[in-house]
Amino acid sequence: MEQELGFGILGAGLIAPFHAKAIKACSGARLVGFADVNKARAEKLAAEFDATAFGGLDEMLCHPAVDVVNVALPNHLHADAVIKCAAAGKHVITEKPPAMTLRETDAMVEACRKAGVKFACTVQCRVRKAVQAMKKAVSDGRFGRLLHADAIMKWFRSTEYYQSDAWRMSRRSGAGVTVQHAFHYIDLLQHLAGPARRVQARMTNLAHPSIALEDTLLAFLDFENGAQGVVEASTALWPGTDVRIEINGTDGTAIMVGERMATWKFREETPEDDAIRQIGNASQPTGATGAADIGYHDHQVVIEDMIDSIKTGRDPIITVESVRPTLEIVLAMYHSAAKGTPVDLPVEDDESIWEWRK
Repeated sequence: MEQELGFGILGAGLIAPFHAKAIKACSGARLVGFADVNKARAEKLAAEFDATAFGGLDEMLCHPAVDVVNVALPNHLHADAVIKCAAAGKHVITEKPPAMTLRETDAMVEACRKAGVKFACTVQCRVRKAVQAMKKAVSDGRFGRLLHADAIMKWFRSTEYYQSDAWRMSRRSGAGVTVQHAFHYIDLLQHLAGPARRVQARMTNLAHPSIALEDTLLAFLDFENGAQGVVEASTALWPGTDVRIEINGTDGTAIMVGERMATWKFREETPEDDAIRQIGNASQPTGATGAADIGYHDHQVVIEDMIDSIKTGRDPIITVESVRPTLEIVLAMYHSAAKGTPVDLPVEDDESIWEWRK
C-alpha cells in the first residue's frame, strides 16, 4: 500500500474546514492536525475531524508525520509562515493572495526553491472544468483575436462577517473586496487573457460604513494582447449572485456562471462542444451569498495535484510564480484607486496603498 502524505492546516478559521474536508476526500492524503495560536479553535476542529490540535506553527512543524502545510492564515501572515515551513522541509499550499507584496511573494518562492519543496497556491477556480475548457479554447485559437475578458462578482457579505475576525476589518491585512474576494476572478482573467499592461480602478464602500475598507471595485484592464476587460466586484449587493466570467473574441464567446458553462458559441463547431455546454452544476454554491457557501471539491483537486507533484517531481499545476502576475494586477488596482489615474504595469510595492481613503 502506497504511503500517505501527512497534511497539517495552519489556521483554524473559516476556510480551514474546507481544506480539511478536501484532504479527507483525497486518496493518498492523511489529515494530521490543525495549528492556531488560539489553540481552542484548533482543538474544536481537531475534535470534529479526528485530528491533532497544535498551539502554533512551530509545534506542528516538529511533528514527523506532517509532509505538507496548508497555510490558511489571514492574508498578511502568509509570507513568514511559508518561509518557516520551507526551512523545515515541508511542502506548502498557501491560500490566496500568496502575500501582500511582490517582495514577500518573491522571497517565499525563493525560500521554497532553495529548500527543494513544492509550493502551490489555492486559486482553485482555475481547476473548474469550465475554466479549463476556456483555457484550451484560448490556447487553440478558437476565440480568434481576443477582444474582452470580464469578471462580474456581485456578492453579499454582512457587517457581522467583517466583524467576525479583527483582520477582516483591516485593509492592510488583506480584507478589502479586491484582494480578498475578487482575487480569484481577477486571477482567472489573468490566467485566460493576461498578462495585463494597464489598469484603472475605483474603490468605494457602499454598504459597510463601519468597516474601513472597500466593499466595491470597478476596474478597467488593458491586456498586452490588445483585449480589454472589466472587473465589477462587490460584497454589498444583497442577496448575492453567482460570478460571471466572460471571454469574447472575433470568433467565439464563452461565459461561465458560478461553475457552469452558460454560453459556449464559436464560428467553427467541434465534436466536443455539446459536452462542454453541459459542464457544471447550477446547485453548487460558489460563495455569492455567504463566506461558507462553497464546496470543497476544487480544493480537493489542488491537494491531489500537490500529492502527485511531490511523488513525480513535477511542478504543481498552480505555482505561486503563475499567480504573481495576478497579485501585481491587484496591487496596480490599489495604486490606481489611490491616485485616481490609470496605472501601467509593472508596479512596485508601496505600503501606502493599504490606507483607506473614502
